[in-house]
Amino acid sequence: MHIDHLTFVAGPEGLQATVDELSEALGREFKDGGFHPRFGTRNHILPLTDGRYLEAVEVLDHPAAEKAVYGQVVRDRQEKGGGWLGWVIAVDDLAPFERRLDRAAVPGSRQFPDGRRLEWHQIGVKGLITDPQLPYFLKWESEPDVLPSALHSDVRVDTIEIAGSRARVEDWVGAPISELLDDIKIDFTSPNGSPGISSVTFEVPGRGAVQI
Repeated sequence: MHIDHLTFVAGPEGLQATVDELSEALGREFKDGGFHPRFGTRNHILPLTDGRYLEAVEVLDHPAAEKAVYGQVVRDRQEKGGGWLGWVIAVDDLAPFERRLDRAAVPGSRQFPDGRRLEWHQIGVKGLITDPQLPYFLKWESEPDVLPSALHSDVRVDTIEIAGSRARVEDWVGAPISELLDDIKIDFTSPNGSPGISSVTFEVPGRGAVQI
């Protein structure tokens, strides 16, 4: 298992304005990631070190966004002002999670602006609805050269602060948090309101620690 990416939802000003703010804070340019036809969303991504990336996403005025759980979750967060949505864990096999959650993983895809297609399966997004501190899980299906991890960057995730319970997250993941971390720190704090990601601190060469 591996922490694959972090998701930040655009505010009412829209995706481009949100991406501009994040780019200014981190001193790096995002890449247009394209749209998710199954979910009715689109994103821009910022590659990070260690095969990770930061995703900025917004919901589209599209029928898929009304039907897909992911589209619904993004819309709800966007209507509440945007901000951190969650964190995503990449795994080699989704079968154990399908058995534990008693449902099948759903396919996902992203259409790049140049016509290429990125594909994966994911499960656990419904957990974000009831308990936003929980990650969801994905398994990449595409060849390595089109994965976001194929892009390179010098920005590193240093700390993820989560309002929630370490025990609850470990029970959901089925493994100690230490197995996911590499050199990332995860700090749990008592929720003051809704649980979920409170902030993420990035280590940016030339800028030091940047908290978002």
